[in-house]
Amino acid sequence: MATFEGKTIAITGAASGMGLAAAQLLAARGASISLADLNETALTAALTSLPGGEDRHLATRVDVRDSASVDAWIEKTVQRFGQLDGAVNMAGVLGPTGPTTGVTDQQFDFVFAVNVTGVFNCLRAQLRVIKSGSIVSAASTFGQIAMPNCSAYCASKAAVIALSKSAAKENQHVRINCVAPGTVLTPMSADHDPKRVEAGIMANAQKRLGAAEEVAKVIAFLVSDESSFVTGAVYNVDGGWIY
Repeated sequence: MATFEGKTIAITGAASGMGLAAAQLLAARGASISLADLNETALTAALTSLPGGEDRHLATRVDVRDSASVDAWIEKTVQRFGQLDGAVNMAGVLGPTGPTTGVTDQQFDFVFAVNVTGVFNCLRAQLRVIKSGSIVSAASTFGQIAMPNCSAYCASKAAVIALSKSAAKENQHVRINCVAPGTVLTPMSADHDPKRVEAGIMANAQKRLGAAEEVAKVIAFLVSDESSFVTGAVYNVDGGWIY
């Protein structure tokens, strides 16, 4: 089990779901966490849930769609901790469901603004300051296999994979990977159509929902030195959906 003593890790989407699970796990293993989220109330609660609280960690309200907001957060992180050793970009949205013909311009643009531009803004800011370390961004099984009635989301997650692979090839000393969850129980997925959830469960080999903590363990591996020869990879955490 890797230790993160003396490491600073920046995490978006850190107020709930897989981002919060990753923050809690990495903090428990010794990291100082710079949490970012749009939900300020949930962000405060997330900060207090970490060992050491605000004395050891930092919480900042960030809109990942806004590059200035992201840049200011990363600058604030480095000023507070003196360095940035890794990052986990988990902020994302699901977007509209239904046929592609029913997706509006506004809906499509919103999904891409958060899921793609948001990851781009974070990667760019993080790569400017991380001298040696690891960055993990949230892809999805849906970014690798086409699924009906969620074209904007599928396309956005495919873009995250391509963006991460390209950035990985540009950087010798910073490893850049994706984690690709399948059907995982999180606050964002709690209001899914039960039929869609059941279909997702039946599509995987384990025939169950994943837990945010299970995804967090794979994130911890990818952020740690234990994955020192892994970059440009997509790690599926999907109970055997894609195999």
